[in-house]
Amino acid sequence: MTALLDVRDLSVTFRTEHGPLRAVDGVSFQVARGETLAIVGESGSGKSVTALALLGLLGNAATVEGAGVMFDDCDLTALTPEAMRRIRGNRIAMVFQEPMSSLNPVLTVGEQIAEPIRLHKKASKAEALRMAAGLLEKVSIPDAAARLKEYPHQFSGGMRQRVLIAMALACQPALIVADEPTTALDVTVQAQILDLLRQLTRESGAALVLITHDLGVVARYADRVAVMYAGRIVESASVRDLFRDPRHPYTRGLMASSPRLAVEAKTAMATIAGQPPDLARLPAGCSFAPRCPDAHARCLVERPMLEVVSPGRVSACHGPA
Repeated sequence: MTALLDVRDLSVTFRTEHGPLRAVDGVSFQVARGETLAIVGESGSGKSVTALALLGLLGNAATVEGAGVMFDDCDLTALTPEAMRRIRGNRIAMVFQEPMSSLNPVLTVGEQIAEPIRLHKKASKAEALRMAAGLLEKVSIPDAAARLKEYPHQFSGGMRQRVLIAMALACQPALIVADEPTTALDVTVQAQILDLLRQLTRESGAALVLITHDLGVVARYADRVAVMYAGRIVESASVRDLFRDPRHPYTRGLMASSPRLAVEAKTAMATIAGQPPDLARLPAGCSFAPRCPDAHARCLVERPMLEVVSPGRVSACHGPA
């Protein structure tokens, strides 16, 4: 399928008091129309920074480099801030992980949903509010017209997340980036929100980039998955192939350490030894080598590059000695 989003060798470096810190290092991936790509990894692996870089939301402390971020034949990294604002919230939308800090506490929910409609669609205030009510109904918030006049603190956590989804859908975007959209919600509400996102993106034909650390979410909702570690993609494949036969030791470690209801009472949960590396002082070879049970001499001195291991999948691992 033709890629709607084609990210090529994306790198993000932050200026810090201790020197440059490369949080994303040469990341490449593609997303087709109507497809869901999950980006998974531990906290600090670079998932959220990648998402923010796509939308130009990293601020002045970050330097974004690479061969390009092509969105529907437009290089997002080459756009002026004004041109990017015309795309952000319009053709590309983002659902953030913490709705209480993402919503403005002093504006009504209706005003916040109507704002991108008025800005990008040039609708009148009355028309934008009418459309906002329809969006709240679409995300299953009852008595939508009346609730437009309420403030974020008057909604539950799950309802606030639905409001963020309504805002993301306001201008019928071609691409939605959802960054840990259910982190602060209980399990039942998580499932409702993710089912809603999947339903709405399928109905509209929008592509979805889903940032998560939850492999259960990946298995149920994604078409393809990219696994990140220390700012790099270390494995990428279809969900079916990845879960059937994970190739990278880090992917296998993530899967082994996922909670299972059927674990025997006295069986300890598997863990990945050690800690993620300091991004300011990465090891010379493979970043995962100090934690890898299969590491050998080559891993300590030579960084593995992504290589095709079978049709549609890549992995960055030297393999057995």
